Amino acid sequence: MSNPFNLDQKLKEQAKERPAMSEIVRNRIDATLKSLPESPDSMNVERIPAQHARHVHKGLRRTAGAVVAAGVLGVMVFASGFVSPAMADSLRNIPLVGSLFSSIEADMGLRNAGNEGLATPVNRSFAYQDVKFKVLEAVYDGTRAAFLVHVTAPNLNQGMYDNGKDIVKLSSGVESVFFDMNGSPQNGGLFYSSAGANEPDTLLFEQVIPSNQTGATPDQFDAKVKLTLQGIDHEFELTVPFTKSTTDTYNVQPNMSVKNDLLTATVAKAEVTPITTRLTASIGFNGKEVLTAKEEEQLRKIRFAVYDDQGRQLTALSGEGMYEANQLTLESIYATTSKDVRYLVVKPFEIKGDFSEEVKDNQFIKGMEMRIQLQ
Repeated sequence: MSNPFNLDQKLKEQAKERPAMSEIVRNRIDATLKSLPESPDSMNVERIPAQHARHVHKGLRRTAGAVVAAGVLGVMVFASGFVSPAMADSLRNIPLVGSLFSSIEADMGLRNAGNEGLATPVNRSFAYQDVKFKVLEAVYDGTRAAFLVHVTAPNLNQGMYDNGKDIVKLSSGVESVFFDMNGSPQNGGLFYSSAGANEPDTLLFEQVIPSNQTGATPDQFDAKVKLTLQGIDHEFELTVPFTKSTTDTYNVQPNMSVKNDLLTATVAKAEVTPITTRLTASIGFNGKEVLTAKEEEQLRKIRFAVYDDQGRQLTALSGEGMYEANQLTLESIYATTSKDVRYLVVKPFEIKGDFSEEVKDNQFIKGMEMRIQLQ
């Protein structure tokens, strides 16, 4: 029987066995830090503006750098560098063996979707003159709707796009994106990125479904995605079908609280699918009715790290927050590590200096760890 006193060390070692944080995660978390209201008067939820200010466009939420490798079919061919454009186009027209989602390094949840057969081939094309968008795959778990789009254009070469004024990455050449779900435009929660070095002309899009809409969203729906590219006076409209591919959802409301002399942390709700984990948690000052600006700033630097029952840290993807009375409430989206997670461990921590997803021991707020049982 293993020594129980070595368990904590083993969990820490296992937690490190995961890919380093990518730009797609860093940009979203940086945006989260900027998204919170500045005063107690701002009681409405502030959604994450997931892009840098120099690329702000109405209806657009952008994030960069998810690493998506080629699928099982053709992975060695694409990686070799000897494939011709004609051959690459022919290979893309062959039905997928496996899923491109299974190669997403930065998002274990979407990788689970590919590995577990939860992604659906779409194979729909939309063209204007000599520019073509081809929707390859889609996945929907009730919380996130994600899809992959391959782009073909004469001014696009290996992920570099000539917009008529400059040569930029394809993801930077997207001017605006709007996501309409069953006739209901989504005003936030839309992210997109390059699909990575092995598929430089492919974009990954995902829409986070607001928690107040998840119960009303059907298991099947068509999304209308309107998209424009820099230098092209045309709005492309893509129709992307989504089918909810998993019923393995844990929805618990533990309302578990822990406190120390200064703070109280509470986990109100956890919703976990094999792809996405949504956590609603709060942190507040004891004995306070209204927060001062200084106290708001202190809470602003507190986040919740989440670990599965194997000690693996869930990658934080996005979130939103609001101040209310004496506390800050955060609704955060994480990538699920496995479809068979029995419980989650939630640990409040303080952001110190530059944000790093790898939380160090001295960042955790001692004595405030919570174990949330799922099954």
